[in-house]
Amino acid sequence: MSDVSSPARSPRRGRIDVHAHYLPPAYYDALRQAGLTELDGGISVPSWTVEAALAMMERFNIATQILSVSSPSVHFVAGDKAVRLARAVNEAGADHVRAHRGRFGLFATLPLADVSASLAEIAHAFDRLGADGVVMTTNIDGVYLGDPRLDAVFDELNRRKAVIFLHPTSPACFEALSMGRPAPVIEFPFDTTRAAVNLVFSGTTKRCPDIKFILPHAGGTLPFLVQRIVGANRLAPSGMDPADALAQMRRFYCDTAGSANDHAIPALRQLVPITQILFGSDFPFTPLPAIDGFVDYLAASRAFTEGERAAIAHGNALKLFPRLA
Repeated sequence: MSDVSSPARSPRRGRIDVHAHYLPPAYYDALRQAGLTELDGGISVPSWTVEAALAMMERFNIATQILSVSSPSVHFVAGDKAVRLARAVNEAGADHVRAHRGRFGLFATLPLADVSASLAEIAHAFDRLGADGVVMTTNIDGVYLGDPRLDAVFDELNRRKAVIFLHPTSPACFEALSMGRPAPVIEFPFDTTRAAVNLVFSGTTKRCPDIKFILPHAGGTLPFLVQRIVGANRLAPSGMDPADALAQMRRFYCDTAGSANDHAIPALRQLVPITQILFGSDFPFTPLPAIDGFVDYLAASRAFTEGERAAIAHGNALKLFPRLA
């Protein structure tokens, strides 16, 4: 990593990318030691450097990327190894934020299998590293976000009025469901929905009103299924009023990564207002030509006014992350 700071750029002149990943050397080393050359059922581990990220940002007029570690997060190692790996990747991310002023932000990784260690990492990430939020996978070895075992983590993040970026991962039963296809093809959108539904029906989103949740990939399958999910209360009462459940689901923010198209966006706009739609690229897991297509759609689609394009590109993110202004 270069010691020379990149020049700062105003987010008002460029996009803010809330769905962008980084793989620091400590993470590559941990994957290699675990024998993981493919992730989530067949996705090759991509190469990532800060130089490649900055070049990609120039190509797509991205002022700032908020970096996060993707699936499988640190959950492929256990115990203290996961705790140490989370600290290492967070320190590396903070280094990039400091070295390239204004160009990067950080969603800190938590070793969620260990609640006490996660609380310690929250304190370190926010109080020492200046993190912009945290990233969580939709489940941790089959324990979904919203599970009571994670209540202390969510309560602390609510106290801090934090932003949580959810990222899908393979469900625990993935091998039985995959049909030979990598998890991002089908299971990632559904696992996003599982986590979002559990956060709502567990009462977590209502108990933690000061947390802002970002769902990736236009909310997974939630925009298509939300009325069915809420209506199912009539068949299997959850104890939550259907209107309240729907209101909680409409609190989510959603990014456009991998989903800027005429099938996903109209459904998403039925679920959340334009003020809760954010730009995301999913770099480096999404190839540059595919990102080209998504960016072109957002720039040219008649689904948006010019003001709405600007809101998705940077305006909405600036309200979530005012330090970027």
